[in-house]
Amino acid sequence: FSGTATAQSMKEKTVMVGGAAMYPSKNIIENAVNSKDHKTLVAAVKAAGLVETLQSKGPFTVFAPTDAAFAKLPKGTVDNLVKPENKATLTKILTYHVLAGNYSAKKVWDAVKAGKGKAAMKTVAGETLTFWTKGNDLYVTDAKGNNAKITIADVNQSNGVIHVIDTVLMP
Repeated sequence: FSGTATAQSMKEKTVMVGGAAMYPSKNIIENAVNSKDHKTLVAAVKAAGLVETLQSKGPFTVFAPTDAAFAKLPKGTVDNLVKPENKATLTKILTYHVLAGNYSAKKVWDAVKAGKGKAAMKTVAGETLTFWTKGNDLYVTDAKGNNAKITIADVNQSNGVIHVIDTVLMP
């Protein structure tokens, strides 16, 4: 707890993710490394060589699976994916969690409404994610039919927005 962080968070509208304040003035990587709930995602982004990309201007919309989401994958999946020989597969999975552009939850919600209950959006990986709502919750379905709930929406970054999700999406 430092005076600088307190002064900064008083100036900026921060959102708490994984026990850390996420600052809109910082980029996706600068914020994600501080979340205790996203250690696996950060390690995977580093292994895939995507740090520079996600520090660039963007804007990007990142659907960020928590460590608990990665833990739901079959045993050994993450250890296998971060091996250098699987970099292309890991990169495809991670870029499947990214949209080019800044899509707030409201923008996605409006697209779902306009699409009469569904909205398909193309990811940086070139594949499609399908968005839908249930009650007041926003969900995303991957190519394999897995559903992820957006658990924390609109975590604004200097180069886009992060939406925390509870399931890893697979292309």
